[in-house]
Amino acid sequence: MKPKLVITHKIHDEVLQMLTPHCDLITNQTHCSLSRNATIQLAQNAEALMVFMPDRVDAEFLQACPKLKVIGAAVKGYDNFDAAACTANDVWLSFVPDLLTVPTAELTIGLMIGLIRHIREADQHVRSGNFKGWRPQFYGLGVEGSTIAIIGMGAIGKAIAQRLTGWGAKLIYTDQQPIASEQQAALTLEFFSLDDTLAQANIVIMALPLNSQTQHLMDEHRLQQMPAGSFLVNPCRGSVVDETAVLRMLNSGHIEGYASDVFEMEDWARDDRPDVIDQKLLMHPNTLFTAHIGSAVRKVRLAIEKRAAENILSVLRGEPPLDPANQLISRKDAACSI
Repeated sequence: MKPKLVITHKIHDEVLQMLTPHCDLITNQTHCSLSRNATIQLAQNAEALMVFMPDRVDAEFLQACPKLKVIGAAVKGYDNFDAAACTANDVWLSFVPDLLTVPTAELTIGLMIGLIRHIREADQHVRSGNFKGWRPQFYGLGVEGSTIAIIGMGAIGKAIAQRLTGWGAKLIYTDQQPIASEQQAALTLEFFSLDDTLAQANIVIMALPLNSQTQHLMDEHRLQQMPAGSFLVNPCRGSVVDETAVLRMLNSGHIEGYASDVFEMEDWARDDRPDVIDQKLLMHPNTLFTAHIGSAVRKVRLAIEKRAAENILSVLRGEPPLDPANQLISRKDAACSI
């Protein structure tokens, strides 16, 4: 009998066809997320689970699904999934480490340009019917001559820096440690402490994973360290920024604009996460938001789903996943012959 695989969100037909010969599939081919209880009910007798950003797996979930051998996360940042609990329950957790990097960096550049050049406001003005031709308005900040700070120099931080090289901006960054001098030179980067980085940046771009050290890193104190009239762009995780503090800084005029593809309400691992985005932040004119579309490129999403599927099939063959987020001492027997 083929192992049971529950897939919590819609995936491409090509990936379904890839998995069907090897697994009995339970799918959700809608645009809606399953509730936690619905997912547990479907997965309680499953050997495998493919999960996505809106899902959350913790010890309680795993105890309710004792047959699970592998959870294949179709994400890069797996902070919504408890790797330690997976290990304790002898369940492999896999992720997709690289495929989201380039599209996320590309969207970051788009958010930055859209924010500093007031594209949202200008678009709304044209659509309102009040546009009568050029007028001296919507003046913004140019990239050339600006100082752009990247907070975090992992894969996404490097990809953002690579795409900004040659734009005529001064590129600075901070991280726990500087990157290799050769990489730093190739990307025309300068390393500073977090305090010094924030103090000189016209534009700050967040490129950090979410953990206990980075949650609300950009709080009111840090935002006040940024020069008056500067801009903040967040493509990584909503909770690395304190959205309440951002709203206060926008209202005071200290921060001129905030753009984000991610929000605190998405960070399911936080017991205290807000349920919704503050309506006052949504309505603020100096904001630009997208609906967590950092990886929303057709060929990229297909590749991510395929990689998650390959990780799952690897474990069901009795092998480790290609991209493990944890390590198991003992391994469960192969569930299928592939």
